[in-house]
Amino acid sequence: MARAPLLQLSEIALTFGGDPVFEDLSLVVQPGDRVALVGRNGSGKSTLMKVMAGLVEADSGARTAAPGVSVGYMEQDPTMEGFDTLGAYAASGLPEEEAYRVDMVAEGLKFDPMGDPKTASGGERRRAALAKLMAEAPELMLLDEPTNHLDIEAIAWLEAELKTTRAAFVLISHDRAFLRALTRATLWIDRGQVRRAEQGFDGFEEWRDKLWEEEDQQRHKLNRKIKAEARWAVEGISARRKRNQGRVRALADLRAEKAGQIKRQGTAAMAFDGGSTSGKKVVEATGLVKAYDGKQIVKGFDLTINRGDRIAFVGPNGVGKTTVLKMLLGQVEPDEGVVKLGTNLDIAVFDQARAQLDPNMTLWENLASDPVLGASGKSDQVMVRGTPKHVVGYLKEFLFDEAQARAPVRSLSGGEKARLLLARLMARESNVLVLDEPTNDLDIETLDLLQDILGDYDGTVMLVSHDRDFLDRVATTTIAMEGNGQAVAYAGGWSDYQQQRADDLPAAPKSVGKQLSKGGKQAGSVARKTTLSFTEKHRLEELPGVMEKLTAEIGKLEEVLSDPELFTKQPAKFQKASDALVERQIALSDAEEEWLALEEKAAS
Repeated sequence: MARAPLLQLSEIALTFGGDPVFEDLSLVVQPGDRVALVGRNGSGKSTLMKVMAGLVEADSGARTAAPGVSVGYMEQDPTMEGFDTLGAYAASGLPEEEAYRVDMVAEGLKFDPMGDPKTASGGERRRAALAKLMAEAPELMLLDEPTNHLDIEAIAWLEAELKTTRAAFVLISHDRAFLRALTRATLWIDRGQVRRAEQGFDGFEEWRDKLWEEEDQQRHKLNRKIKAEARWAVEGISARRKRNQGRVRALADLRAEKAGQIKRQGTAAMAFDGGSTSGKKVVEATGLVKAYDGKQIVKGFDLTINRGDRIAFVGPNGVGKTTVLKMLLGQVEPDEGVVKLGTNLDIAVFDQARAQLDPNMTLWENLASDPVLGASGKSDQVMVRGTPKHVVGYLKEFLFDEAQARAPVRSLSGGEKARLLLARLMARESNVLVLDEPTNDLDIETLDLLQDILGDYDGTVMLVSHDRDFLDRVATTTIAMEGNGQAVAYAGGWSDYQQQRADDLPAAPKSVGKQLSKGGKQAGSVARKTTLSFTEKHRLEELPGVMEKLTAEIGKLEEVLSDPELFTKQPAKFQKASDALVERQIALSDAEEEWLALEEKAAS
């Protein structure tokens, strides 16, 4: 006999500020469901989850929970007034004899139950909310970005717990690896509609792209039909006027159907400009020692970062990743050792606390008050990589509308704040990017775009992240901070690091400059590994396209330089083209060498 659904939403309609969030929305959550809830930032994922939890009442429609079924919701910003400790909040609602569950969960999530809610960070408060939900063990769990502010070990613990739970759950997360490991169905919010696929997140993008392709085909057919009917209306309506009025009305209906179609939201116009080239050596750190309150962060740490490297720092929360970043940038003095910064560095920093954004200022004011952008605070223009742009126009490129431009930053979601900070960073030129937890709250599409533009970025990237998939896609070197002052460099991203540890290979030398070139060539002990890493496989697939592009550019430049009068009539253009030709010939030679080396390694 089929079991009744745990939760059902029927014909839900909800409007905020005059704009409909959902119309005629229906969905069902069954016992044992493991569902990914996905959609763009601002599409209504968190709002839908609050409707499912019964915390937001819809304008119309019905929410029905099965009798006796407990539904638990992980609050993003819980109210903890009246609780002396985080543990007391997490245990509230539990029978006294079951309060021990909070301590068990707290150990896995790595938070202190005795912490004071008044001084706790946002991450600590969020972990307490997650601990409360896990300790209560409801039959249906609603989890909104549970991995934010968790380190990789805590994410792995939570992943293991959810894999073995008998409860159903609906999960919002930007962490692809987490979603792939846990989900067996997908709910996709797109322009106020919710579609369901009986497959986990691993198949989401293929499913989404197929639906979009079908939609584009239908739109194309509709446009052709409207054009044909409009032509008939102009040319053939003179005869049999009464009989043909039906086709005239049908044409009006077709036009109304097209007007009612909601355009898909585009992607943000994201781009980093490398600006002027930095020196070949970006950072050289020798013998770094640092401790706080008797806790050793690094001890005898050596690191060389060359132009073009992508260096990721991983490790548990509190191990000192951000502190090491600040030491490498010269913002924090080491207890011992020396940090030498390279020449011509133009550094842009994305901080995990979003401290560069004033929550009480509008989006407009946050951009217009940035002195790096040549703004005065009241200007209606900002300099975007050397070109003046209207503030609202630039914000629209990052998917903000004019109303949002004049709203305070505090009204934004976490993902929107991250997008605004990226807009500030991308308006300036840089050749060194420092990204401290850049993936928190970003939707999947924006993450995809960020990964792509980092791949094309000419400068150097240093990043801290707990997103395993993001690390695999971006990093060429992973610095594992393992506690007690130990910081060890491994070639590649997260999966490469895990594989090297599993294979019990010796760690790569700590001097990244000697270990890796920009193309990811390996040296030292790691080079003896015969199988290609994730990063190398991606690079091997990418190189033929790179070589083809360089060959085409060389051909165009040679054609320009073949003009015998170019040197005498336009000497500046001749010199510029000559320099560009030499640069691309060198780049092509390097790419061919790299491709041959990777092909040889893949075949060995």
